Amino acid sequence: MLKTKFSSYCVNSLPSGCKLCVRGKKLVVFITGLCQRNCWYCSLSEKRKNKDKIWVNEIECKNIKEMLEEAKESRATSAGITGGDPFLCFKRTLKFVSALKRNFGKNFHIHIYLPTKFLTKEKLKKLSKYIDEVRFHPEFLARKLSNKEIERDIERIKQANLFWKKQDIGIELPMLPDKKQSIFEFIKKISKYIGFVNLNELEISDTNFNFITKNYKLKEGGYVVAGSKEAGLWILKKCEKENKLKLKVHLCTAELKNNFQFRERLKRHKILPFGKRTKDGLVVYFITNIKNHKTLKKAKLKFFIDKKKNRIILSEKTAKKLLNFGLKVERVEEFPTYDAIEVEREEV
Repeated sequence: MLKTKFSSYCVNSLPSGCKLCVRGKKLVVFITGLCQRNCWYCSLSEKRKNKDKIWVNEIECKNIKEMLEEAKESRATSAGITGGDPFLCFKRTLKFVSALKRNFGKNFHIHIYLPTKFLTKEKLKKLSKYIDEVRFHPEFLARKLSNKEIERDIERIKQANLFWKKQDIGIELPMLPDKKQSIFEFIKKISKYIGFVNLNELEISDTNFNFITKNYKLKEGGYVVAGSKEAGLWILKKCEKENKLKLKVHLCTAELKNNFQFRERLKRHKILPFGKRTKDGLVVYFITNIKNHKTLKKAKLKFFIDKKKNRIILSEKTAKKLLNFGLKVERVEEFPTYDAIEVEREEV
């Protein structure tokens, strides 16, 4: 078992999709919030869960054009298609993934997350024209299944071998600490038909908060389930001992998602003139009121008009000069994403 430099753990290295994701190179395409599984552990927010909306990174998109613009702006080299259940808006899913391949080429890696409820051979065949890697969400943790139902679910996933190489087929599972034995048993049962397993440290959200806080303890800090990471490490050790499995098994921690994947994706976004990136991927701007542009122009000072937020952005040097004119200058720190959320603002 290896601890990665991204604060995660793996056996037999990371799946291809994960290698790109941890470096922030994946465009996150949330194709719909609709899903008929209603998994209690689902971590979607209220504004996304069970709502038929499309989000690309932090932008709510209405069409393919807006998705492609965000892909270019965030300098994505690949994409992950998620939901909800992409099968429930299947025509849309096909249109969006085909557009990504058409615009960015065959080497633009696309992986997709798929619940198994509406999985069919015909749908997998159509997806295989554009999707490089499939990640299935099995049913057995969402509700209690009989052995026969579990076998039926495995048979559904098995069909992916008709269209993808084994190394590009995997399962994605929340790491429920009280279910580690059943998770390991399922991995053993399905191991002949998949090439990797991705285990996710269990986090709380506004939609699963009540269930999780009632049934689990939380780690210090309050957003990760206590024992989830430890249960994942237990599974990795068991898989490592089972040499015949020959699977890539990755434990994706909350720390990886927050301190690496998201931060590295932030660093790929373009920033406005005179902005400076922080080590966390945020951006610092010195700004002044848009009404001051005549004063700046008259003094022949360099500046940039940010029309979107109706403000003037200054270099630090220009900001200091503007203070000599008795004009208000502020230092803001914000996300470089479309929503440009401010995390700090202070007068200079």
